[in-house]
Amino acid sequence: MSEEGTRGSGVIGPNAILQLLPVLERFGGPAWRAEILALAGILDLPDGTRMIPEADAARLHRQLRWNEPDLAPLLAAEAGVGTANYILAHRIPTAAQWLLKALPKEPAARLLSRAIARHAWTFVGSGRLDVVDPWTYAIWDNPLIKGEQSNTCLCDWHAGVFARLYQELVSARCLCTETSCGAQDAKTPCRFEIRLAT
Repeated sequence: MSEEGTRGSGVIGPNAILQLLPVLERFGGPAWRAEILALAGILDLPDGTRMIPEADAARLHRQLRWNEPDLAPLLAAEAGVGTANYILAHRIPTAAQWLLKALPKEPAARLLSRAIARHAWTFVGSGRLDVVDPWTYAIWDNPLIKGEQSNTCLCDWHAGVFARLYQELVSARCLCTETSCGAQDAKTPCRFEIRLAT
C-alpha cells in the first residue's frame, strides 16, 4: 500500500522550530539557545499560528548538528516527542484517540497511518510522504536534510514524532528507527520503520 501526503510549497509546521526551543534551553541555557538561533539565521521566532519557511527549520536543525554532533540526535528526537505531544493535545480529537487505543494494534496502526498521510504536508513540507505499510514510512526529498551528506541517518526529529504517536495511540512498546536517509544517498528516501519492542 502506498499513500502520499500533499506536496507543500516550501513551508512546514512551526513545531519544527518551536519544539526545539525548550530542548535547546534545557540543554544549554538561554544564551546558548540564542547563539544557535543566531548562527542559524533565525531572527524572528514563529508565533505558532501559521506555517513557516522550511528553509528556516532546516537551518536550525543543521546548525544543531554542526554545533553538537554527538548530542543532536537526542535533542532532535526530544523535540520530535514534543511535536507529537502537541499533535495529541491539539490536533487529534479525544474521541479518535480513544478509538485508536481501544483497537487491536494492526487496525489502529492502519488508521493512524492514514491520518498521518492526510496531514503529511505539515511535517514534510515540499517533500513527499509514502506510507509503505502501516508500520513503515518513506519521506522523499526531505527538506530538513536537503543538500546534506552523511554516513549516518539524520532525521531524528521525524523519528521522534512517529515513535511518540505510535506509543500513545497504538502500543507503548512501539519504537521507530530511521533505517536509511536521503543524506546517505540523495536518490533514496528517508525510511522510518516502527516495530514493537520485545
